[in-house]
Amino acid sequence: MAKMTVLQYPDERLRKVAQKIEKVDDNIRSVIDDMFETMYEEQGVGLAATQVDVHRRLFVSDCSEDQNEPLVFINPEITEAEGHFKNDEGCLSFPGVYAKVERAEKITVTALDKNGERFSRSAEGLLAICIQHEIDHLDGKLFVDYLSPLKRERIRKKLEKEQRLAEKQAAEAQ
Repeated sequence: MAKMTVLQYPDERLRKVAQKIEKVDDNIRSVIDDMFETMYEEQGVGLAATQVDVHRRLFVSDCSEDQNEPLVFINPEITEAEGHFKNDEGCLSFPGVYAKVERAEKITVTALDKNGERFSRSAEGLLAICIQHEIDHLDGKLFVDYLSPLKRERIRKKLEKEQRLAEKQAAEAQ
C-alpha cells in the first residue's frame, strides 16, 4: 500500500468527471487499498478517486469512530433520497475549510463492492452526507459549488494564499 497525494482546490483536475469502472480487478483493488491508507492518514471519512487524480467512479468511506468500518463504492448511484438538512462539511481537498451544505437527509445508494458484487445500502446522518459528497466529486462537483459566489471566492483566495505561503517556506528551508 502507498499513500497518495490529495489534489487541493483550485486544482482543475478536481472538476474532471470520473469514468465508469467496467471490471473490478486487482489493479482497482490496489487503488482501493491505497485510497484507504491515504484517507486514514489524512484523517478523513471519505475519499473519491478523483481527489487522488484517478478519474474512475470509485470512493471509499469510513464514518466510524474507531475507523473499523471501511466501505467501498464502485459506480455508485443514489436511487432514493428524502428530506433535507444543512450540516457543516469539510473536504480533504479544502484543508481547514468548513461550510454548511444542504443535502438529502436519507438516501439509498446502489454500487459494487471491492469484489465487484452489487449491493444497496440505506444511509442517514454522516454516512449519507459522505456518500452524497463523494458522488459529487465523481461528477466533478465540489461542496463549495453549493455556496454563494462570494463565499466560494473567499475560500479560493484563502487556499491560494496558504499555498503560496507554504511554497515560500519550503523554498526558504532549502
